[in-house]
Formats: sequence, structure tokens, C-alpha cells
Amino acid sequence: MNVLLLRRVIQMLLIMLTVAALLFVIFDSEQFRHKAAVAELGALGLATLSEADYQGWLQRKGLNRPAPVRFVRWLKDIAHGDLGQSSEKDVAVSTLLKESLGHTAVLAFFVFLIMIPLAIALGVLAGMETGSMLDRLISVVSVITTSTPQIATAVVLTVVFALGLRWFPSKSAMTEGFSFRELVLPLLTILIYDVGYLARMTRASMAEVMGSQYIRTALLKGLPYRQVVVRHALRNALVVPVTLICLELNGILSQVVVVEVFFQYSGFGRMLFDAANYGDIQVLQAATLVAVFVAVMSQLLSDVAYRFLNPRMRFA
Repeated sequence: MNVLLLRRVIQMLLIMLTVAALLFVIFDSEQFRHKAAVAELGALGLATLSEADYQGWLQRKGLNRPAPVRFVRWLKDIAHGDLGQSSEKDVAVSTLLKESLGHTAVLAFFVFLIMIPLAIALGVLAGMETGSMLDRLISVVSVITTSTPQIATAVVLTVVFALGLRWFPSKSAMTEGFSFRELVLPLLTILIYDVGYLARMTRASMAEVMGSQYIRTALLKGLPYRQVVVRHALRNALVVPVTLICLELNGILSQVVVVEVFFQYSGFGRMLFDAANYGDIQVLQAATLVAVFVAVMSQLLSDVAYRFLNPRMRFA
């Protein structure tokens, strides 16, 4: 286990370093720098950007120095927690990331709190009785929810529960502090897809385990059905859903872009969308690094969980 962790940590560091280099090359291009200069100087009241203004901006930002020097300096700043300054909102990027990630973490917490027990319970029930009416009902509903785009789900939920029944607000800006009523529609939008997907994967895993030879042998020997399911089938069936739950940490960051922008929720996805529209390079760089870090960390957790649940991997 220690060797696996060490190997994965080394891989994670190499991936992060590679991504950092790619980000620097992409955002250091003349096109991005000129766009950032136009956005920043235009916000200061400068109507047109002359070549002298542009060169002066490069001088003030230190962008006229050699690229390797600037890349090393950028890595040192990141290591010290200095992610730069947002040109759009004129605040430290680290402060902006802290606030937006905190809001997204609240949303993700409730997603996992509801999704994990509900999806696993539905998947296990469907997999235990393959071909039954309950299995078909759960499978059909799961296919429908996972095949519906989240933007369509958000529109339907808003029309029904916000504009029609007026149970929940159509916007979730959280401007007056935490409000669970404002969190309901974004939460449901993510849950409807994720619960269906995880339930389908759990059902497939449980059905495969229940049809294996050692389960049939245990039942033929007279062991109680409940004991066979709980003590023998469930542990092996949970290998797939548990690894998927770990990977869902990365999936949440991609889903919240659509959900947070639609409901105007002040989270990581909304921050990333605003930065992309404005051309806020410092925020885009930091947000991409955070997204890649979450991706490699979720992969690490998935590998560890898979190795823990699968004894063949632990003793190989």
C-alpha cells in the first residue's frame, strides 16, 4: 500500500508540473496577453490600446522578461500560495478561490450525503432481483435521468418548482448567507443525474456478483439469503460504486459549471465561467490547476479504495 501511495504521489506531482507548463505556454501567448491588457486597461477607462500602452502594461506586469525566468517565478509564487491578482474583481485569486470553492464544497457535501446511500440502496435492490418489476422500474428511471442533459433538467425544475409552484427561488445567489431553499434546485439538478448513474453501475455490479459461482454455492449449502448478500455479495459488489464515488469528486467540478451558471450560484463553476468571459488569465490558470489537482486526487482515492476492497489486489 505504501509503495502504491508513493508511486501515485510521484505521478500526481509530474502531472501537475506538466499541466502547469502547458498552462504557462497557452496563457503566455500574445493573443491571451493582449486580451488581458485590453480587459484590464479598458476597465481603467482607456478607450483604445496603443502599442505604447501595451508595452507599458507588459513592463509593469513583468511580462517582457524571458519565458523560462517567468515560468520559474510563477512556480515559486504558486508554491508560496501567491496565485496572482484577479484583473476583473481586483482581489487576490487565492481569496477568490477560497470563497468559491467553499460554496461549491457546500453543494458537493449535500450531493454526496444524499447520493451515496440512495443510489447504492437502489442499485443493490435492483441487482438482487434481476428481471423483477422493481429492477425494471429502477433501470428505466435511471436510464431516463442519466440521458437527460443537466441544463434541460435545470430548466424543467425551474419551470415547475420556481415559476409554477413557487416553492423555491429560481436563483441561488446566496447573497444573504446560507439558505437551504436556494440550494434545493441546484442540488436536485445534480442529484437526478448522479443518483441514476451510480444506481445503474451498482445494479450491474450487484447482478454480476449475485450470478457468480461462489454465491450460488453458498445458497445451495443452505446459508441464509440475507447472510449471503450482506457478508459475501455486498462487499465485492461495492468495488465498482465506491471507486466511482471517489471519481465523482472530479465529476462534480465539471457539472457545477452548468448548474452554478444557470442558477447564478457563487461557486467554482460560476467563477470559472466569469473568468473565461472576461479573460481573467490569473483566475483561469489557478482554477485549472485546482481542477487538475482534484482530478488526480480523486484518481488516487479511487485506486486506494479499489485496492482496499479487492483482496486480490492487496495480496498480489
